[in-house]
Amino acid sequence: MSRSRFLTLISLGAYGLVCVILYNRYIRQDTTPPTTMQGITPESGQSSAIVVGSGLAGLSAASQLVSHGIPVRLLERAAKPGGNSMKASSGINGAPTKHQLVADDAFYQDTIRSAGKAMDVKTTQRENLITTLVKNSSSAIEWLESKGVDLSKVAQLGGHSTPRTHRGAGQTPPGASIMTTLLKSLKESPLFHLQTSCTVTKVLHTDNLVTGVQYTCDNGEQNELHGPVIFASGGFAGDAEGLLAKYRPDLAGYPSTNEPRPGTQPLLTELGAQLIDMDQVQIHPTGFIDPANPTSPVKFLAAEVLRGAGGVLLRDGKRFFNELDTRERVTDAIRSAPESKIPHQWDIQLVLDEGTYNSTKSHVDFYLWKGLMKQTTIADLAPKALESIQQYAEFAAGKHDDAFNRKSFAHWTLTDPKPESVVYVGSVTPVIHFTMGGVLINEKSEVLKEDGEKIEGLWAAGEVSGGVHGANRLGGSSLLECVVFGRIAGDQCAEFIRQAGEGK
Repeated sequence: MSRSRFLTLISLGAYGLVCVILYNRYIRQDTTPPTTMQGITPESGQSSAIVVGSGLAGLSAASQLVSHGIPVRLLERAAKPGGNSMKASSGINGAPTKHQLVADDAFYQDTIRSAGKAMDVKTTQRENLITTLVKNSSSAIEWLESKGVDLSKVAQLGGHSTPRTHRGAGQTPPGASIMTTLLKSLKESPLFHLQTSCTVTKVLHTDNLVTGVQYTCDNGEQNELHGPVIFASGGFAGDAEGLLAKYRPDLAGYPSTNEPRPGTQPLLTELGAQLIDMDQVQIHPTGFIDPANPTSPVKFLAAEVLRGAGGVLLRDGKRFFNELDTRERVTDAIRSAPESKIPHQWDIQLVLDEGTYNSTKSHVDFYLWKGLMKQTTIADLAPKALESIQQYAEFAAGKHDDAFNRKSFAHWTLTDPKPESVVYVGSVTPVIHFTMGGVLINEKSEVLKEDGEKIEGLWAAGEVSGGVHGANRLGGSSLLECVVFGRIAGDQCAEFIRQAGEGK
């Protein structure tokens, strides 16, 4: 290793260094050139399943299929596997689990409340999906831990009435920890074949039965695969000129945490798949404004765990809302004020004290290295910041009830703020983050048509599907949705293949 590269790694901080090591160890070497096929061969005579998308939903489905002895062909359009799941930084919800200090029976109600006005539409189907999500959450945590993922640390995120969002106690971010563990396990199986840099262009079908996919490689080569299909291809939050422009034109020009790429739902609506909640787009309240490039349309997410661990939001030096309310409500509170000089951006400061920093050190060190946060003092903030932080410290210490009804202050330890008190600060703005809408599925992950009939040989899991989150997604429920419905899809697909084999 060159001296310059060594110094660069040292400067990354623990979070960044871990990400680089994990990428080099598990991700880079897992990327198979699109013209190379290994592992499963058509001559094997064994029926295989096709998984589209290598995020957590896709890997969960593939893991279940492999556990049933089913060969898997996983297609990923990006050059590297992992999708947005690899970047997840706050954790995965689960209740009840052995890591929670108090009994948790409110997850279902919190999810219903978060779904908001969307609960008025297709209520029975939504309730079935939410029940499935919540009921399987503890087993999802247990399954991941059985794979070797550390999820022993529990935090409370916005919209939750109690701590239930799990992540590891070490330096590895939860998304990277989960994804690299599953990728490593799958790579060891001869039943698993990953093919990157290839885009599915059509779903093959006969009448109401899906029979495979057509896909195109980056080198222009066109191919087909045959077998039942699980779609785990993600949402459309980066499809600014396509689905996002169609269903939410009012969000044109907003920055996003997602790379620009088309949504894949149209591939399924060509088969008659029903769409739901396509206008329900989650704007995350805190995406970092990079001081070096403040107008960039792609923002790095300021993880919700920063607020959950005690962080405070200031506008012109003053608090203005409960930082742990739902993402939708915090975002609306920010957007109630005029935009900054940059269109569709607001300049809000996220402030952490030393206690909050220490509890989220792996995250903050990375943000510091990226230049998205800085260590400073209260004196360097807006003139009214000292007074606001002093009041917040009194709320955190239990001297008074919080004026904004915040109940948990977690790791905030600064009790007597002074101008010279050290704080960690980053500028944040609302960003398009997640799309709640997609193809409607049932509790078996089967894709449904307008008449409620399922499309045979087709399942969907993760952000490509809709109906689970309603008008607002709780932080930590995205990874959970991927594991729960990804595993269900894998089990259902394996049973479909088994029954097809018996019917020959």
